[in-house]
Amino acid sequence: MSFLSKLFGSRSVDVAGATRLLADGAILVDVRSPREFKDGHAPAARNLPLDSLDRRTGTLSTGTPIVAICHTGVRSAQAARLLSAKGFQVSSVRGGMIAWKRAGERVVGGSR
Repeated sequence: MSFLSKLFGSRSVDVAGATRLLADGAILVDVRSPREFKDGHAPAARNLPLDSLDRRTGTLSTGTPIVAICHTGVRSAQAARLLSAKGFQVSSVRGGMIAWKRAGERVVGGSR
């Protein structure tokens, strides 16, 4: 269990684990600000900023696994904790978009 998992009580996955979950039908929720999202995000990501996530959980299905991502993994771990407490099956990407890019995964928007 990673430090963030212990701190926030959620499951964290590396980029490879996240892409496997997405291939199996999970949805990717990017919890960064709209500006950060516009500057570059994973192609399949939905932008639900952390500061409005609690009010917008009704847009998510409790029956569909969620993978949360942010810039470094801290906000996505917070989001995973919040969503998990509301009954969602959720994982947070360790290292966030920094790790996503380092792993060579596709990014859209922004200047890359």
